[in-house]
Amino acid sequence: MSNIANQNTKYESGGGAGSHHIEAFLEMLSAERGAARNTLDAYQRDLKDFSGFLAARGKAVTEAQTMDVRAYLEALTAQGLSSATAARRLSAIRQFHGFLYTDGVRVDDPCGAIEGPRRARPLPKTLSVEEVDALLVAARLAEDGRSQEENVRAYKRARLVCLMEVLYATGLRVSELVGLPLSAAKGDGRFLAISGKGGRERLVPLSETARRAIDDYLPLRVARLGDGVSPWLFPSRGRQGHLTRHRFAQLLKDLATSAKLDATRVSPHTLRHAFASHLLANGADLRAVQQMLGHADISTTQIYTHVLDDRLKSLVEEHHPLAKKD
Repeated sequence: MSNIANQNTKYESGGGAGSHHIEAFLEMLSAERGAARNTLDAYQRDLKDFSGFLAARGKAVTEAQTMDVRAYLEALTAQGLSSATAARRLSAIRQFHGFLYTDGVRVDDPCGAIEGPRRARPLPKTLSVEEVDALLVAARLAEDGRSQEENVRAYKRARLVCLMEVLYATGLRVSELVGLPLSAAKGDGRFLAISGKGGRERLVPLSETARRAIDDYLPLRVARLGDGVSPWLFPSRGRQGHLTRHRFAQLLKDLATSAKLDATRVSPHTLRHAFASHLLANGADLRAVQQMLGHADISTTQIYTHVLDDRLKSLVEEHHPLAKKD
């Protein structure tokens, strides 16, 4: 982990007593939990900052007491940092001390008695059913002005329709969508087998419309690229071998403009949110939506409970006898 880029923060000491324990913790995250580089960078910055704060108090990072952790959180608040930032840093400190306890470096946990700052979770930005319909119509009418050949335009249009229909039908993460293997489209037509975060696999049901979009796209893909040339459903000449997240996001912005929608409100993630919100609004179970989204914890899916609240309120107002009285 020594090659992880250091970024100075207010208290960061850049090393000192206990720094090798931080390095060992990061190595564990990488080797045992498969943490991504961005995650490792964030943990390192947060722990180096905490280590520097303790150094100013004459302590090593392994010597922190509950009062030190509380003082650090108070200092973050005094700096004007958000509760979300403070909560993230406390999470890093908690996990680090859990690691120290497991490794026998500490016999206690200074974070055990500390309640983290409450994070206000913003409601997910989403789109209405009518707005999604407008995007799907725009995809079917899309023209690529740079392509002179009709077969190229037809291929790109079918690919775009396929991307949009599959995304809205499944709520995939954009990385899961653009990285779909060709084999995913040739299996059981009722489901897609998805390998998601942390290597967790799940089956996501496909709508009939999405299945037809795949069936319409595949022959044009073969005619354009040949069969067996690429293992990806949405191949590209780029380094990754498949359509990139950035390119798909650009295509989606262009679609939003064509559909006369505010392009700043439209992204692959807002379509994922639309998928979940529209399912729940129409009676889907929260656990089922959790499984389809690939959330490891139901608490992540609970950002959509406002949809359930609205639905329950509507049911009460429509069916409860007292609600019908003036």
